[in-house]
Amino acid sequence: MASVVMADDGIAFDGAMAETGPLGGAETAFVALAEALAARGHDVRAFSRCAAPLRHKGVAWAPIDRGDIPRSCGLYIGNRGHRLIGLVARPRRRVLWLHNPAGYLLKPRMAARIAWYRPLIVTTGAYHASTIPPWIVDGGRMVIPYGVLDRFRHAEQREPPPPRAIFTSNPLRGLDWLLDLWAARIRPAVPQAELHIYAGTAVYGGMTKHAREIDAVLARAEALRHEGVHRHAPVGREQLVEMLTSARAMLYRGDPGETFCLALAEAQALGVPAVVTPLGSVGERVADGLSGRVATSDDDFATAAIAVLRDDALWRLWHHGALQAQRGLGWDEVAARYEALIP
Repeated sequence: MASVVMADDGIAFDGAMAETGPLGGAETAFVALAEALAARGHDVRAFSRCAAPLRHKGVAWAPIDRGDIPRSCGLYIGNRGHRLIGLVARPRRRVLWLHNPAGYLLKPRMAARIAWYRPLIVTTGAYHASTIPPWIVDGGRMVIPYGVLDRFRHAEQREPPPPRAIFTSNPLRGLDWLLDLWAARIRPAVPQAELHIYAGTAVYGGMTKHAREIDAVLARAEALRHEGVHRHAPVGREQLVEMLTSARAMLYRGDPGETFCLALAEAQALGVPAVVTPLGSVGERVADGLSGRVATSDDDFATAAIAVLRDDALWRLWHHGALQAQRGLGWDEVAARYEALIP
C-alpha cells in the first residue's frame, strides 16, 4: 500500500458531490481515480475546494487551503494548475495531470515550475499528447486514458428507441453549429425527431467565466422548441444513464479544446450510436462505421444523423458495435496504470 495525494484547485467538489449532482469530465475523472486507487488498497488523500473534510469511499477529502498538505508521499498527482505542481515537497513520483489542451504550459509560470520540479506529464489520448509543446522541459510524458464508470459499462442490447437525439456536453463546443444543422437539415428530414440537451453552468459549480455565452446558446436552444429541441438542466450520473439509454443517438461536433470527451465515452459504452466530427479528440471516441460516424463535412454529418435517426438496421449495427467495442477502460484498470508509476 502506498500513500497517494491528489490536488485540484478549480471548482468546489468532492466525492459525495459526484454521487448526486452534475460534474464536469475532469472533476468526474479526479473523483473516480481517487476512489479506484483507494479501492486498490492505497491511502488516498484528496485536496480540493470542498467545503469541509470528509471521508467518502475510502478517500480522505480536505479543503486545499486548510494547510495540512503532506510533505511526502508515494505518488502525488497535481491537477492542471501551476500552483499545484510543487504542492507536495518530496513525493517519490510527481505527476502533472492535464485535462485541457497543453499550449498553456508555455506560460512562464507553468514552464518554470515544470522545469524546476520535472513532473511526469500525463495526458488522456493521442490528440491531447500532441498539444504539449515539444520544447517543454519535463520529467517525461505518458498517455493514460480516462476510465468509464462501471454504471455505464454493463448495458445490454435493446430495441431501437424513437428518434431522440441527445447532447450532454459543453454548449460552447459546437451546440450553435448543431442547432443550425438540426433546423436546416436534420429535423426537416425526420419531422418527428427530437433533440434533448442536458447542459448548463451547474456542471461547473455555477462558476465559469463563460456563463453568459453558455446561457446565450441555451436560450437559442429554448427558442427552437417548435423544431423539437428540448433544453434540460444537467443531471447526475445515475439519471444520465437513464437519459442516454433512452436516446437514439448522440450528436456532437466537438471542439479543438476537447481532449478526451467523457460524455461521448459514456454514451458509447452504453451502446448509444454517435455522429461526430474529427475536431479535437472527438474522433478518437467513436469507431467510424462500427459505432457511429466520424463525419468529415457538414453534409456528411447531417446525412449520417438523419440515417441513424430513421434507419433501424443502421441503428442496430452501430448499437451492437458500440456495446462490443466501446466499453472503454474501467477505472480500476486506469488506477493500475497510475499505481505502476509508484517507485
